[in-house]
Amino acid sequence: MNRFNSLEDIPSADQFKRELNRIRYKKGFFKTLKSTVSSLAVTAAAAIILSEVFLPVVRVTGSSMEPVLSNSQIVLCNKFRTAERGDIIALYYNKKLLLKRVIAVAGDTIDIDENGAVKLNGETLDEPYVSAQALGECDIEFPYTVKKNRWFVMGDNRELSVDSRYSAFGCVPDENILGVVEFRMLPFDQPHFLEDAGG
Repeated sequence: MNRFNSLEDIPSADQFKRELNRIRYKKGFFKTLKSTVSSLAVTAAAAIILSEVFLPVVRVTGSSMEPVLSNSQIVLCNKFRTAERGDIIALYYNKKLLLKRVIAVAGDTIDIDENGAVKLNGETLDEPYVSAQALGECDIEFPYTVKKNRWFVMGDNRELSVDSRYSAFGCVPDENILGVVEFRMLPFDQPHFLEDAGG
């Protein structure tokens, strides 16, 4: 069927040009939109891979790392840096992801008295990140020497933290360490690098 009933129904050259431009714009818009969505998807995928493989993001749960880290804060871990004494690490325990501080490494001898004062290799440990010393949940015998490929960890909130002082928890094996916690992402109003927060 003919769409035009008379010569007046045939669009002018200007109308035809405007319609052609509209169609081209529409095609260009959808092409740009598709390209943008694809780019965003690739960027999001790359960010997820980066997060999972290189720099895992961890949410703090509980109060065992107070006062340095509190419940619901978000931190960034570094999977490529080997932990040292004093570092906070993310570790797996009973299928849960926990945050604890490295107190002693393989070969170190640790001693904790009944008041919670810590000695490392015979020297009293300076712990500015601890607000109050406490023996906490502890059933191991001191002095205690850390075995090969193991890490003796404790929470900063010594009274409430369940950690290497308790035999059921024990020292952390290498393969259970996710990474070293280096950066606090949230909240924004607190120091981001943990060394700036006494951590």
